[in-house]
Amino acid sequence: MKNTYSLSQHRSVWEIRSDSWINLVEDIGYLTDLAVDHVERAKALTRVKLTLDFLLPIESYWAFPSKRVFNELCQNIEREEFSTARVLARRIHRALSAGSYRHDHTVLQSERELSCQIETTSDQQARLSQPYFEVLIVDEMSAAEEDALRRRVISKRNADDPFIFDIVVVPSFEDALIATLINFNLQAVVIRHGFPYRSVNHLDILDRLMIDLDRDIESLPEIERGTLLGSRIAQLRPELDLYLVNDAGVENIASQAGGEVFKRIFFGEEDHIELYNAIMKGVGERYRTPFFNALRDYSKQPTGMFHALPLARGKAILNSHWISDLAQFYGMNLFMAETSATSGGLDSLLEPIGPLKHAQEYAARAFGAKRTFFATNGTSTCNKIVVQSLVREGDIVLVDRNCHKSHHYGLVLTGANAAYLDSYPLNEYSMYGAVPIRHIKQMLLDFKRAGKLDQVKLLLLTNCTFDGVVYDVERVMMECLAIKPDLIFLWDEAWFAFASCHPIYRQRTAMANAAKLAERFKSDTYAAQYEQWQQTIDWDNDEQLLDTRLMPDPSKARVRVYSTHSTHKTLTALRQGSMIHIWDQDFKEKSEEAFIEAYMTHTSTSANYQILASLDVGRRQVEMEGYQLVQRQLELAMSLREQVMHHPLLKRHFHFLRVGNIIPEAYRESGVNSYFDEGKGWANLEKAWSMDEFVMDPTRATLMIGMVGMDGDTFKNTELMNKYGIQINKTSRNTVLFIINIGTTRSAIAYLIEVLIKIARDVDRRVADMSSAERRIHQKRVNSLTQEQPPLPDFSAFHAAFQGQRLDPAIQTRDGNIRQAFFLSYEDTSCEYIDIADAAAAIAAGRELVSALFVIPYPPGFPILVPGQVISAEILQFMAALDVKEIHGFRPELGFRVFTQDTLNRVQQAKETYESLQQYQHIHHLRAG
Repeated sequence: MKNTYSLSQHRSVWEIRSDSWINLVEDIGYLTDLAVDHVERAKALTRVKLTLDFLLPIESYWAFPSKRVFNELCQNIEREEFSTARVLARRIHRALSAGSYRHDHTVLQSERELSCQIETTSDQQARLSQPYFEVLIVDEMSAAEEDALRRRVISKRNADDPFIFDIVVVPSFEDALIATLINFNLQAVVIRHGFPYRSVNHLDILDRLMIDLDRDIESLPEIERGTLLGSRIAQLRPELDLYLVNDAGVENIASQAGGEVFKRIFFGEEDHIELYNAIMKGVGERYRTPFFNALRDYSKQPTGMFHALPLARGKAILNSHWISDLAQFYGMNLFMAETSATSGGLDSLLEPIGPLKHAQEYAARAFGAKRTFFATNGTSTCNKIVVQSLVREGDIVLVDRNCHKSHHYGLVLTGANAAYLDSYPLNEYSMYGAVPIRHIKQMLLDFKRAGKLDQVKLLLLTNCTFDGVVYDVERVMMECLAIKPDLIFLWDEAWFAFASCHPIYRQRTAMANAAKLAERFKSDTYAAQYEQWQQTIDWDNDEQLLDTRLMPDPSKARVRVYSTHSTHKTLTALRQGSMIHIWDQDFKEKSEEAFIEAYMTHTSTSANYQILASLDVGRRQVEMEGYQLVQRQLELAMSLREQVMHHPLLKRHFHFLRVGNIIPEAYRESGVNSYFDEGKGWANLEKAWSMDEFVMDPTRATLMIGMVGMDGDTFKNTELMNKYGIQINKTSRNTVLFIINIGTTRSAIAYLIEVLIKIARDVDRRVADMSSAERRIHQKRVNSLTQEQPPLPDFSAFHAAFQGQRLDPAIQTRDGNIRQAFFLSYEDTSCEYIDIADAAAAIAAGRELVSALFVIPYPPGFPILVPGQVISAEILQFMAALDVKEIHGFRPELGFRVFTQDTLNRVQQAKETYESLQQYQHIHHLRAG
């Protein structure tokens, strides 16, 4: 019979662990002070024992305080030695909360034990500087065997070791998976042969952690479970180093799939010293930061400067009478590390052969890419590099109209035609979602019917969007490759760099799914599934293709996937630190030279070394503690949402948008409306992220503020920033976006809640003091913000003068030549200005007005007009209803910059002449063929 421990009501095992120790210390202290015959004594003792029973299975997955010490605490309680128990419990709790156990292995030792140890000052300093981690050992051991193993590990420690580690021993397959997901101290796992599947204890979190696990594992021989367990752990936390210790057949395991899963395989107990050294070396490989280390070493070298950069080594500052405060503010290390040199142990970003080359290789490993390139001028430049390397003039790019403006400008630079995709609108909140797969497939099929599918080269989507909408990346790529097997994908993951750190998020990242598809297309099983499936499909029936989950032909599909990361936005890096990740089967053959040229085009010859070093260190953090940080980020976001949802004052004025508000029901196959539930815990999150076409990132918390009668821009600046010093970026007419990241703390969440309460009270006071007339005005404003949102306009169309060329005179596709329109606007005689009122009248009279510029209101922050686009009545209505102050490309005193009718006629006539010639040549070619 198993013991079941409910964790459902808690967002976090870490949180409940901490809270339980706090309660335990308080209850033992209370118990210690009670008289033996006190009426409350029995109740207090019961609470203590229940807490210990609750902590028992949780503590078994951590090295500290160890099973031995925890059992000692339990025995103190059983013997009613409450004073001793209180001292021990306090020491454990303090060590856990302060993290001192990571550097002080004597924290729980008695005075007698301490007196037997001699530690020099240098030993103590070395210990304090050594990072600490834990190693999971999967094996059935007695308590005596476990203690002996721990003593053996501790005996190998010395002051010269770069790290120190302790061990966690678990006896079963299930226990190993639980420990993998709740113990953030783990850096390595040693799997020994011959362990059972089931755990002695069953935590209700277990079923949700073992997503899709084959229950037939119980029938597997124990000797085969180690390889399967290693594969499962690698899926959940790929950053961990895995080692297998087996008593038989290690050569066969190494030559089969196990050789890919495990960092090294050992035979029995013959190499325990080698295993210890292998663990230290493996962690050291991830800890190493090649470029940061090289730059730090360079800064300590004596150097004579006879080149650029007068502030290098701080010379121009230290010798100044007027700017010494710069050094005081930044410190000298920054300037000692500033240099224009690429030798002396450093490297060139444009042609790396040393530490930068290695740093980028490490980043590729961390993010699951084949190749990774660093960038020091932001993801805007990364996007242009990728687009320039993959498409050329006349190619067609399917692109989300709401993508970052750098993509639009990238199309201008390359001359590729843009075929804009429309995201589903969320009119109630003045924001867009993402592009449904049906819409993408429909456009691909339209190009196929028009004979232009060969011209379609790239699909460009934003994942996740600014507002936190996340695609089913696997499904999008699978279905698109079924229609066009050589389609290239660029996923703008500017706000999603952190996702690779967490098993739930990772399943919707570009790199993880590229690797997954490449592996799938190589399998005989998938080939057989495809052959069976394709017999049911009529490729001439568009409705069937739109209504069916399509499967690519594995003999034709090529996996060509690129992603761009604003590392600085969601991970640790200096501003403008970004990365390009590549998983392209044809990179060497088709793209490498073009990519390098594009990279050279847009990358500075004076790359900022501090940004590059921060990218290197940020990568280390991803591999060493990314999982822990992202899990806590997720938990803090849920905590914030719960506090607002349950607070009686806050919920009258505000509410955070839930998944049901952001993702329409049609795209939520799971039926999930909220990701965390006190009864089901995280099950809803995991279910939705594994099933739905779109999901919402819970760490992007969009707060509906319409009920307070303030628009987003006013709330952001007047209330949050000016009054309380809270910085945010994204707003809409009636929402503001709070982004919870790995740097967010519990204190920051508490302060935000405190501020929202103050704002709500201020609103209540102001409304209470209003006259009836003022209250009517206030209510009218509230109604405007909550019930009268202007409908968001879709992309209208390119004007005929700028539309893509027709191979079939009867079929016009949605692509357009944005480059031609963009540069045509440079000619003053080709353009004129028209204000909104006159524009509305002109459109009503039948004139087609065509924008000459990008028109980008902030918010929402994406172009509602691009060069060459027809200005529709819906777009004018939206512009007229906007109450934002910042609109790029629109001058309130002049209006829209549009092309003159003569210009449009001239361009259209030239286009039609050329198009007729192309159609004639196309028909002649078909007849000749």
